[in-house]
Amino acid sequence: MKNFIFDVDGTLIDTFNMYVPALKQALESHGYKTTESELSQSFGISGDDALRKIGILDDQLRRIIFDEWAQLSVKNIDRVTVYPGIESTLHKLKVLAQVKLVVVTSKTRRDYDEGFKTRYTIGSMFDEYVTADDTIKHKPDPEPILAGLDKVDATPEESMYIGDTIFDMTAAHEAGIKFGAALWGTTQKNQLNGADFLLTSPSDLLKLI
Repeated sequence: MKNFIFDVDGTLIDTFNMYVPALKQALESHGYKTTESELSQSFGISGDDALRKIGILDDQLRRIIFDEWAQLSVKNIDRVTVYPGIESTLHKLKVLAQVKLVVVTSKTRRDYDEGFKTRYTIGSMFDEYVTADDTIKHKPDPEPILAGLDKVDATPEESMYIGDTIFDMTAAHEAGIKFGAALWGTTQKNQLNGADFLLTSPSDLLKLI
């Protein structure tokens, strides 16, 4: 493999305790009762799509809840951590001339810039990135991954996507590339049996070069 394309939440950084309790609180303030376990199944897609999946179909209400969710999430940002082994693995990949590192995320561009790119050392290690603001369609549609491939002139045969959800796997396979399941961060392990690579540690990626 020469092109390693990464999801962010649940793959590079652990944001569960930032987003899920905040979403639960925002929903409950509008009368929607759910559990954090149920909400975790909505990870891996854009925030708007996640709210649709939960059942918030009214556009105005969905925007209100989305804004409240975003405001509550920011208060939890100190709960976010980089997964063990991620930084060292990225460093080892980055020094290889033939390797390209790309992010394809469901985060908005603002969330990506403020909550990842400038906040963590690893945020500056990627050659290109694609956010939810950069494509019309979002995961599980392959459009974001195809956009990431295009940005680094990558061929599908030499590329893989690393993610933690069924939506990531579907998008990767629809884009015609291999998928590596980030088992260190997933809450959907039982849904990822179709992955091309079951990665128990970030360092497993070094074996695929």
